Amino acid sequence: MSLFKARDWWSTVLGEKEEFDQGCLCLADVDNSGNGQDKIIVGSFMGYLRIFNPHSVKTGDGPQAEDLLLEVQLRDPVLQVEVGKFVSGTEMLHLAVLHSRKLCVYSVSGTLGNVEHGNQYQIKLMYEHHLQRTACNMTYGPFGGIKGRDLICIQSMDGMLMVFEQESYAFGRFLPGSLLPGPLAYSPRTDSFITVSSCRQVESYKYQVLAFATDADKKQETEQQKLGSGKRLVVDWTLNIGEQALDIRIIPFNQSASSVFVLGERNFFCLKDNGQIRFMKKVDCSPSCFLPYCSVSEGTINTLIGNHNHMLHVYQDVTLKWATQLPHVPVAVRVGSLHDLKGVIVTLSDDGHLQCSYLGTDPSLFQAPKVESRELNYDELDVELKELQRIIKDVKSQGVWPMTEREDDLKVFAVVSSNLDSVSQATNVEVGTDSVPSITVKITLQNRVVLQKVKLSVYVQPPLALTCDQFTFDFAVPDMTSIVAFSVYLKRNYIPSELEGNAVVSYSRPTDRNPDGIPRVIQCKFRLPLKLICLPGQPSKTASHKLTIDTNKSPVSLPSLFPDFANQPDDDQMNVMGFRLLGGSRVTLLASRTSQRYRIQSEQFEDLWLITNELILRLQDYFEKQGIKDFACSFSGCMPLQEYFELIDHHFELRINGEKLEELLSERAVQFRAIQRRLLTRFRDKTPAPLQHLDTLLDGTYKQGWEETVDAAIAHLLKTCLSKSSKEQALNLSSQLTIPKDTSRLKKHITLLCDRLAKGGRLCLSTDAAAPQAMVMPGGCTPIPESDTEERSPEEFTNHKHLIAETPMPEAAALQGVLE
Repeated sequence: MSLFKARDWWSTVLGEKEEFDQGCLCLADVDNSGNGQDKIIVGSFMGYLRIFNPHSVKTGDGPQAEDLLLEVQLRDPVLQVEVGKFVSGTEMLHLAVLHSRKLCVYSVSGTLGNVEHGNQYQIKLMYEHHLQRTACNMTYGPFGGIKGRDLICIQSMDGMLMVFEQESYAFGRFLPGSLLPGPLAYSPRTDSFITVSSCRQVESYKYQVLAFATDADKKQETEQQKLGSGKRLVVDWTLNIGEQALDIRIIPFNQSASSVFVLGERNFFCLKDNGQIRFMKKVDCSPSCFLPYCSVSEGTINTLIGNHNHMLHVYQDVTLKWATQLPHVPVAVRVGSLHDLKGVIVTLSDDGHLQCSYLGTDPSLFQAPKVESRELNYDELDVELKELQRIIKDVKSQGVWPMTEREDDLKVFAVVSSNLDSVSQATNVEVGTDSVPSITVKITLQNRVVLQKVKLSVYVQPPLALTCDQFTFDFAVPDMTSIVAFSVYLKRNYIPSELEGNAVVSYSRPTDRNPDGIPRVIQCKFRLPLKLICLPGQPSKTASHKLTIDTNKSPVSLPSLFPDFANQPDDDQMNVMGFRLLGGSRVTLLASRTSQRYRIQSEQFEDLWLITNELILRLQDYFEKQGIKDFACSFSGCMPLQEYFELIDHHFELRINGEKLEELLSERAVQFRAIQRRLLTRFRDKTPAPLQHLDTLLDGTYKQGWEETVDAAIAHLLKTCLSKSSKEQALNLSSQLTIPKDTSRLKKHITLLCDRLAKGGRLCLSTDAAAPQAMVMPGGCTPIPESDTEERSPEEFTNHKHLIAETPMPEAAALQGVLE
C-alpha cells in the first residue's frame, strides 16, 4: 500500500448500475471555447453521454449542478468517444460516438444563459454511418498525411478495418489471420495502424497498403462499399510479445521518431516505430489501464499505470517515480487541464466513479501504539519457534489447504435398476408408435464431515432425457446418507451417441482457515442398459451396410452375450440375433461358426455404432470374468469413408436447400454429429490440446456453418501436428469461414486425416516427433497440398488391421470413430 493517496480535486458517481470501459472517457475542448480548458466526456454502456466542466470543491462538498454541462441518453450503448476534426469544410473539433452498429458525429455548442442557471449546452448530429459489422473499437488521425482533418478507422469484432473519410465510407479490409480484435492505434509519423492480434504479436499495417489491398469480403459488402481489385494485404512489421494486450498508445519521442507503448497482462513495452523494442518493464500487479505522456526530462517518457490493487504508478521509462492510492480500480486514465490547473489526473472505474485528482505529498500517517517492554524468555521463544516450524512443514507437505482424507469427505454411488420401470415415466416423447420405456437410477451420497452447498447434477447423452437432473442436499452433520432417484428415457426418434451417464456432485468443505468452505467436485459414472432404447427384433439376411470384427478368441454364443435379448422364438440359432431400435431401425448381429469373427449389419450406416460398441464391451466383460486378459478386437476391412461422405453430402444438401433448423437436427443429422465427435475420442488422454480445439469446434456448431468449421479444424491439424513438411506449416489459413460450393475439399481433408493417422501420425505437438512442430493459431479452410501417394479415393484407402479393444495405435481410434 502506498504511503500517499491521490488528492481528490473533484469527483462524482455516474448514474446507477451503469458500466464503463477504457474507451468511454475522453478529455478535449469539445465545445471549441478556445480558452485551453478541457471538458470531460464520458459515455456508458447504458447509452448515456455526459459532458463535465468540473470546478474545485471544498472538502466535504459534493459536485455542483453546473459542473454537468450536458447529459443525454442515446439509443445504443456507447463503446468509445473521441474528439477530432471529423467534419469536412471546417477545422473545428467534433465529437465522435461509436456504437455497436453505428458511428455518430456531433457538434457540441453552448448558449449564454440569462438567468442563474448558467449556460445551456446541446449536441447536434452532423452525420452518421450505419455499420455492416459489429464494432469493437476505433482510432482516428490524418490518414495518408492529409492536412487539417481527421479520418476514422473502426475495427469490427471479426477483424475488419473500416475507414471513413468523414461523411463518406472509403474502404474496408480484413486483417490477415484475425481471430479476435485487439487494441488499435494510429501512428501519424509512419502513417500506420498498429494492433495486437490474437497470436499475441504486435502488428503494423501501412495505410497506403490497406488502401490499395484487395477487398477481402466483396461478397458480403454492399455495392457502395466495393473497391474492385488491388494488391495483397501484407504486414509492415510484427513483434511477438507473448501475452494479450490491454491498450496501445502512440507518443512522439522527438521530432524524428515516435514510440509505440503496449500494455500487456504482465508487462508494458516501449517500441520504436519500426517494431524494435526500446525497453520493457514487468509490472508487479495486474494492470487495468495506462497512459504514456511526454516527460519534462529530455529523452524520457512518463507512464501512468493503474492496477487492480487500487494503485496508480508513475514510471519514467522503466523507473518507478511515484505510487499513489486511488479509491477505486481505474479502467481509463487521462491527463488534462481543468480551470488553469494543468496535469489533472482523471480516472474512471467500471462502475462509474469519476475522479479528478493530483499527486499530493501529505502522507496518511499511522502511528503505531507503544508496546510495553518486557523481558524475553528465550526458552518460551524456542518452544514457540519449533511449533511454528512444525506448522510450516505440515502446510508445505499438504499444500496451502489440508488435503487429509479428501476422498472420504463424500462418497457417491450410482445404481441402475436391473428392470425397466413397470409404469414408464417418459413424457412428451417423439419416437413414433413405439411405447417408450424408462429405467430408474438411484444415486446414494454419504458424507463423513459437515459439507456445504452440496449440489448433484446428472448428465446423459441426447436424446436421452431425465425426469430430474438437479438435486440439492443439506449435510449439516457428519455421517448422513441421502438417496435420490430419477428415471431415464428416450425422448426423440434417434439413438444417442453413448449409453453412459455422469453424476457430478459439487460441494464446499469448511476448514479452520476457510470457514466458507473449499469448493470440490466428485463424480460417478453409470451405464444404462441397451434395452432402454432397443427391442428384440427379427434378424435380416441382407443389409446395405456391413461391418466385420475380428477377434483372437473363439466365438461366444450371442444369447449368452445378450441374455436380455434372447427371448425370440428362434433362440436355438446361437450365431444370429436381431435388434430393433426404438423408432423402427433394425440391426442384425451374426457370429461366425468356423472363424473368430462377428458381423454387424443394418440398412442405416449410423445405426451400426451402438450395437458394435455394445458387442465389444460385452465381449471384454465376458473374457475378463473368464480370467482372460489378452482378448483383442480388430478390423481389417476398408475404412467406410464412402458411407460417411454420403452423410456429409446429405447434410450439405439440406443446408443448401434452406431446410429449417429442426430438419437439420433430424435423426441422421444428429447421428452424423455423433459419428464425427467419436472420430477422435480415443486420443483425448494422450493429446488434449489440439483435440480440445477440434472437439470445441465440432460441439454446438450444427446450427451454423458445420462444413466450413470442421474443414477449418482439420486443416489446422494437417498444418500443425499432422504436417509432413515445413512448407505445409508455413501456409497461411484464411480466418473467414464461408459456405463452400461443395463438399469435395472437406472430404479430401478427411481422407488425408485418416491416411496420416493410419501411417502413424499423432494428434499432438509433443517432442515425440523427430522434428519440432510449429504451433500456429487456427485459421480457415485453405486446402492442404497433398503428395501423389496421398491422392487417393476412399475406396482405395489402405487396408490396415486396426485394434479396437486395446487401441494403442492412433489409427485404431480413427477407425473406432468411423464405426461410431
